[in-house]
Amino acid sequence: MLSKKMQKALNEQINAEIFSSYLYLSMTAYFEQENWTGFAHWMEKQSAEEYGHAMKIFEFVNEVGGKVELEAIEKPISEWKSVLNVFEESLKHELMITDKINNLYNMASTEKDHASGIFLQWFVTEQVEEVNTVEQIIHKLKMIGEHKGALYMLDRELGSRA
Repeated sequence: MLSKKMQKALNEQINAEIFSSYLYLSMTAYFEQENWTGFAHWMEKQSAEEYGHAMKIFEFVNEVGGKVELEAIEKPISEWKSVLNVFEESLKHELMITDKINNLYNMASTEKDHASGIFLQWFVTEQVEEVNTVEQIIHKLKMIGEHKGALYMLDRELGSRA
């Protein structure tokens, strides 16, 4: 059984994950508008992945007898300065989500909620991967600079994301 405090925090995380999906969908739209179809594809996959994270928490809350309470989703930004700027904002967002996940994990420990703690371990590991992936893309973008040919190749590379 979830404590009310843990239930509230998990519901807030569902909202944060759905917002993440919405933010990445906004980034998809930006890239489509700019004709960066590979970057758009990568962000669309990222959006779907984030929605999957929300649903994973949604199902867990229900499975342990909690109550899912959905809140309004914040409107994401829709304009960026460059491809690099989009990925830098993505990194900032992933770091914020990492903090939220770590706080949830700490709360589960404090509440002696072993089921939630074990469940959240997957998210802790997932966030390491998420941050690392975006950091690698940013590193490549900084190396490339404004070289259009190299940007085109990276766009194609990211467009192959399964």
